[in-house]
Amino acid sequence: MSEAPAQAGGGGGGWSAARSAAGGGNPWIIATVVSISTFMEVLDTSIANVALRHIAGGLSASYDEATWVLTSYLIANAITVPISSWLSSVVGRKRYYMICVAGFGVASAMCGLAPNLTVLILARVLQGLAGGGLQPTTQAILVDTFPPQRRGLALALFGLTVILAPTIGPTLGGVITDDLSWRWIFFINLPVAALSLFLVQTVLVEPKTLEKERQARIDRGLRLDVIGFAFIAIGLGCLEYTMDRGQRLDWFSDASICMTAVLAVVGIGAFVVREFTTEEPLLNLRLFASRNYSLANVLILVVGVILFGTTQFLPQLLQEVLGYTATNTGYAMTAGGAVTLLIMPLVGVLTGKVQPRWLLAFGMAIETFAMWRLTDINGDISFAYAAQMRVWIAAGIPFLFVPLSNAAYVGLPANQSSQASSMLSISRNLGGTLGISLVQTFLAQREQFHQSRLVEGLNPLNPNYQAQTAEIASRLRGIGIGSGQLDGVQMGNLYQTVLRQAELLSYMDVFWVLTLFVGCMAPLVLFLRTQPPARGAAP
Repeated sequence: MSEAPAQAGGGGGGWSAARSAAGGGNPWIIATVVSISTFMEVLDTSIANVALRHIAGGLSASYDEATWVLTSYLIANAITVPISSWLSSVVGRKRYYMICVAGFGVASAMCGLAPNLTVLILARVLQGLAGGGLQPTTQAILVDTFPPQRRGLALALFGLTVILAPTIGPTLGGVITDDLSWRWIFFINLPVAALSLFLVQTVLVEPKTLEKERQARIDRGLRLDVIGFAFIAIGLGCLEYTMDRGQRLDWFSDASICMTAVLAVVGIGAFVVREFTTEEPLLNLRLFASRNYSLANVLILVVGVILFGTTQFLPQLLQEVLGYTATNTGYAMTAGGAVTLLIMPLVGVLTGKVQPRWLLAFGMAIETFAMWRLTDINGDISFAYAAQMRVWIAAGIPFLFVPLSNAAYVGLPANQSSQASSMLSISRNLGGTLGISLVQTFLAQREQFHQSRLVEGLNPLNPNYQAQTAEIASRLRGIGIGSGQLDGVQMGNLYQTVLRQAELLSYMDVFWVLTLFVGCMAPLVLFLRTQPPARGAAP
């Protein structure tokens, strides 16, 4: 990688180095261009969620079979990220980026044209393989393009793409599916991919230092740690399957979950051993010797849990428990996206002037408060309160994402930016997978617990039970329900109330757990190394 960013100082010298690393182009134009396709790729991780029932119906498949549309993409995406740094260094970063964009566009067209579910799943695998290289490559380009003291603003732009995309994905997917067809959630990628290819070809210039390093690597002979790649591909792929399908298949009561869980542990463990013992590792795990980088990976995993976990279950809470329509749910979630859009640039500016640890501490405090505030939700909250639920969570994310992404590179060699970006992407995606899976599992278990406890009070000797059944009976008679149907309808109505209350209580439990989780992780930010704001280098 280019050494220019690592040597950049302040003022004009830093921007001169940035332009050199950018191949002479304008760094901001480059940052905007490479963020386009990243937004497209991250959007596709969530946009298909709301269309699964339509996909199942349109392709004559069951809903459970249709969920493979999501699982296959996540597994393929996880497999590609570890090898993206090696491919980028061999093919050339610009060429590899364009190959990923083109492959993503072609795979999207295949998804939209798929005649059956098998073809759609295969196309989603190709889409995941192509998209897996976009996030780490984009982040590496930004890190090498901008001098350290300006890097916060660039990473703020990158953060907008990573954070906003999963927020608006379900809303956009619902609107497209309802008004057009589920196939158009894939077709909309085609013009975006075409625009991205044109702009990248026009604007982005491969720095000469990268070309020299690539040629030197080729001259030495291409050596890929095939064994290491096999280990991490099996480990991450099986981990994604385990976490994504575990709740649906009742976890370790299912043989496939037991097998993939064991393979995940063995694969990842073997990969770690392999990378420390081979001369040319696929991923340089020795980067974790840097305190800042290790802490950044742990904390970015926490961000993944918060971001993707809440993005998944807040719409679920609004629709399944509180009875919101898909449109109103989208509006409530979009409020948080608007807040992120406003705060992210501010945090980008502050990152170059304020120590990252203080920004991170402030962000952790906001997230802890946001989770704690939601522990007292009830079934009668207003739309404004529902929107504020997302706003508080969204307000803290920029104070975590941008400073973390910046602090991770403190003290690392400039030629390790692609390696560092790949492992940060793995940690963030792993956090998202864990967040979604663990939240859904905990929700299901706590709902069963609360339902069993609430049912204990449904007996004629309970005065509250007698009062509630009498009130329900009075309402049913008022709408013309006869005495012959009264008992059955009355009990059905009461049972639905119990289920709704059990669901609501389980969500409150989730917020309590997340409050404790974020609060316990918050002190880690104090161990980050400080850096002079004007230089961005390790002291």
